[in-house]
Amino acid sequence: MHSHPLFISGLAQFHLLTYSTLLGTEIYQTFLMTRVAHQALPRSAFTTLQKRVFPIYFRVQSFLIIVTAITYPPRGSPSLIRRWTPFAIAGFTAVLNLLVYGPRTRQVMIDRIHQETVDGRKSGGLVHISPEMERLNRAFSLAHAMSIHLNLITIGATIWHGLRLASAMKFHGA
Repeated sequence: MHSHPLFISGLAQFHLLTYSTLLGTEIYQTFLMTRVAHQALPRSAFTTLQKRVFPIYFRVQSFLIIVTAITYPPRGSPSLIRRWTPFAIAGFTAVLNLLVYGPRTRQVMIDRIHQETVDGRKSGGLVHISPEMERLNRAFSLAHAMSIHLNLITIGATIWHGLRLASAMKFHGA
């Protein structure tokens, strides 16, 4: 029976490590790297970078949510629903981004670049744009807005779990 508390202790430590990695990844990618890249790169380079980075980010985010959830130390069934709610929300919204809105946004970005070539002008320019580019711009705005909001909900659920986790921690002096 002595190995069980050690197992739980090791599981709790791994849980904290994976949770910290998850939250750090979300905050870094969402609020730092995207902003820096948007400000520092020309639009075409930014688009190229984003269409490669975000699929990886959504895969890593989804993986870390799963690992964080399965390493959550057991506490008994009475708190099961409350314990799993943030993971269910974060998992659902992350998977929507991974499988639906991330790929949709990426594809519309690519389609807009192709349409710019067909139209012979930029999608955000002041000149009249084609009806197809207007349609693509609307589709991009919708898919991108959904992706952003889903990502923010995922981050909110991650922080919710972290706040609950922190409120349950007990520190003992040495």
